[in-house]
Amino acid sequence: MSDRTAPVLDFERLRTLRAAEPHRVAEVLAARTRPAPLAADGRLFIVAADHPARGALGVRGDATAMADRYDLLRRLVVALGRPGVDGVLGTPDILEDLALLGALDGKVVVGSMNRGGLQGATFELDDRFTAYSAASIADSRFDFAKLLVRVALDDPGTASTLAATARAVTESARLRLPIMLEPFMSSWIDGRVTNDLTADAVIKSVAIASGLGESSAYSWLKLPVVDDMERVMAATTLPTLLLGGDPTVDPADTYARWAAALALPGVRGLVVGRTLLYPSDDDVAAAVDHAAGLVHPPSTTNGSAER
Repeated sequence: MSDRTAPVLDFERLRTLRAAEPHRVAEVLAARTRPAPLAADGRLFIVAADHPARGALGVRGDATAMADRYDLLRRLVVALGRPGVDGVLGTPDILEDLALLGALDGKVVVGSMNRGGLQGATFELDDRFTAYSAASIADSRFDFAKLLVRVALDDPGTASTLAATARAVTESARLRLPIMLEPFMSSWIDGRVTNDLTADAVIKSVAIASGLGESSAYSWLKLPVVDDMERVMAATTLPTLLLGGDPTVDPADTYARWAAALALPGVRGLVVGRTLLYPSDDDVAAAVDHAAGLVHPPSTTNGSAER
């Protein structure tokens, strides 16, 4: 990231607090100013940063692009400071760093339950949750939960994944905590787990995910932008956010696909990570501003009302 956009952050204080005053994390979260769950225009633009906890550190050709935590935090603070960015999605380590840096006030915070099925592991599709629970997200005074649910009909690990997801949805509904479900139909191909991004597969994943848990009252969907997105959105009444997609795709094509999908009924915004945090030209602010303009057109970008 260029020096022009890199913020000066007090990392020495952050390290000191983590070592000597860990109780300050809870104090800062308790005092955090919370926004309304939706911006005035009914939309959300969330920056995602739960990739490192899954061991996914690569961006395009750089296998360790996200390995430098200080660089990642600078990029996140830049993104969160841009107009139209409503909040951030992350695991406890990321969100607590941002809280201690003072970057979460007035932002929608999404706690990632993460997945235990690490990429390349023999247990990859046994996606038990290894970070937040619904209860800990509520206790932290965060605003949303998020989980991934990969459905692989050729892998018995899917059964425990579905059961764990159903329990998380049920608990979130009881706590009145909105929860984003990110479903995929997946399978093993040549020794790797591959997500099926055809419209028919996404529609099937939506049907399965929507029925998980004892209530869908607080369920949201987080879906990839695929061909024939109109059919996908016709498959659900749940509020839906679009995930960012492959950062190797040409940015102009990505933005065009986002814009078209954002115009569909039921689509409430974007949740994007590496595509914007590590753009090909390394200008985080410009990439984030472009995406924010798609979610919140300039005439409607008024920020989030405090509650």
